[in-house]
Amino acid sequence: MIYFTTGMAIVMAIVVFKLRMKETERPVNAKKIILPPVFMSTGALMFLFPMFQVTRAELLEALIAGMIFSILLIKTSKFEVRDEQIYIQRSKAFVFILIGLVVIRLVAKLILGSTLEIGVLGGMFFLLAFGMIVPWRVVMLYQYKKVKAAYFNEGKMV
Repeated sequence: MIYFTTGMAIVMAIVVFKLRMKETERPVNAKKIILPPVFMSTGALMFLFPMFQVTRAELLEALIAGMIFSILLIKTSKFEVRDEQIYIQRSKAFVFILIGLVVIRLVAKLILGSTLEIGVLGGMFFLLAFGMIVPWRVVMLYQYKKVKAAYFNEGKMV
């Protein structure tokens, strides 16, 4: 089971990397920034099942860790205006940050996997990811609106 979940984590990291690279090729809008955490929020339904339920302390630990990790994503997410459209800039650091986060996740899974039940661990990793993506996307939306206001006046370049 550990090999399967580790393999899935690596596959998911590759998918996230490819999606992020595609994201830099297309113009960004508020909807594209807001929707990922909304779609991800449906995963919280897992907590309806007892095996995934976490304690308050575990919930706080996971969310705080996610918020701390979100700082790395926030720092590497910048916008630029090209061809009268707003794009997210490619960041060379993003690849290394993503790899680092995957390694940290795998090490944490190995360490915590022996002390926590697999369902609780899954719930905590979901909360960590959610605690990471929500602040990141909120800041992205704020930055997007700032860039849009600075460069555009009623749909025309200033």
